[in-house]
Amino acid sequence: MPRENGRSPRELRPVTIERHYLKYAEGSVLINMGDTRLICSATVEDKVPPFLRNSGRGWITAEYALMPRSTQERTMREATRGRISGRTQEIQRLIGRALRSVVDTAALGERTIWLDCDVLQADGGTRTAAITGSFVALADALAGLVAAGNIQRLPLRDFLAAVSVGLVNGAMLLDLDFAEDSHASVDMNIVMTGSGQLVEIQGTAEKQPFSREEMAAMLDLAGEGIASLLAVQKQALGPLAVQIGS
Repeated sequence: MPRENGRSPRELRPVTIERHYLKYAEGSVLINMGDTRLICSATVEDKVPPFLRNSGRGWITAEYALMPRSTQERTMREATRGRISGRTQEIQRLIGRALRSVVDTAALGERTIWLDCDVLQADGGTRTAAITGSFVALADALAGLVAAGNIQRLPLRDFLAAVSVGLVNGAMLLDLDFAEDSHASVDMNIVMTGSGQLVEIQGTAEKQPFSREEMAAMLDLAGEGIASLLAVQKQALGPLAVQIGS
């Protein structure tokens, strides 16, 4: 099926990751995936949640928010509404879970790293872009702890990225934009490590069930996309990339 900008069914939208985007954050990036744009920042705190006190282990957690005009119609700030939506809570937990999967929390020590993901413009795939961008921000924050002598080594076991796949009008597509996602009969978000291990699969039949064979094919397609995202991450990180997983 024809896609925006003429990309093929197996092609990502143009992806860029700009590091050190914010002045004060220990790690920060601006990630663009097509018309989806997010700022992901990492903040280090020298404390952990109560359930981890005196454990010697650290914690990775996340917050996620849509800026009011990131969408076609103004989205009210959740602080104004006085409550966080179920969707926001679910995405925050996903980001935190995903990043914790590749962090040696014992090597981090009793510290918390907050990943704040603010969507400047939403055109589909905001949660997957948040994970992909947050990994780079997290790597910079951890590298800062190593440089300051606060930890001995970079506690990242592997790379991590995420992408969406789906079935739209019978076609299997990689990295759905908003229009494609709105018409998808199947929508999946896949999180994988650099070594190809699965971290999370979120798959939903929006209009009709899908087969195991289709699921396997979508996982393969996601793997192709994530390999391309990992290459962008490594290019953005430069020399720091070789320290990850070593």
